[in-house]
Amino acid sequence: MLLNLLDAPRRVLVLVAAVCVALLAFGLYLQHGVGLEPCPMCIVQRYALVLVAMVAALTALTTRQSLQLAGAGVLLLLSGFGAFVAARQSWLQWYPPEEASCGRDFYGMIETFPLKRAVPMIFKGSGDCTRIDWTFLSLSIANWSFLCFVGIALLMLALLVVQGRGAGRNSR
Repeated sequence: MLLNLLDAPRRVLVLVAAVCVALLAFGLYLQHGVGLEPCPMCIVQRYALVLVAMVAALTALTTRQSLQLAGAGVLLLLSGFGAFVAARQSWLQWYPPEEASCGRDFYGMIETFPLKRAVPMIFKGSGDCTRIDWTFLSLSIANWSFLCFVGIALLMLALLVVQGRGAGRNSR
């Protein structure tokens, strides 16, 4: 079934975009509905999800196989970046440093500093990225984020392999 799906890259890309939008919606529900405040590493993971969703959606619009392959390559890199950030946060949660802090609170930075100073501070980290506020099946949000990014990366890798083989056969 997976190989049949990989033969239709546009469907895979639409599926990836839809999953990312669903994950972002769930994150917003946890923030606004449940009251969990995201740390800067969570925010960076959200940015990565937004980029993955946008690139997947834009790539799904094209019928050119070369652009689909390029888009899948970009998605592989973006999901790898997201997985790296989520893995780092998971590591911090499992092995918290002596002083558990990522720096300032994200919203405090936005309210206190001009945007051009606050945005770089977000990527330096603020708030407590080591705290686990929510779990499902004993995994934290960062753990689930890592698994989702790795799943997307593996799907893009499989898509590149299957579509690359198809492109090689078509050029002969």
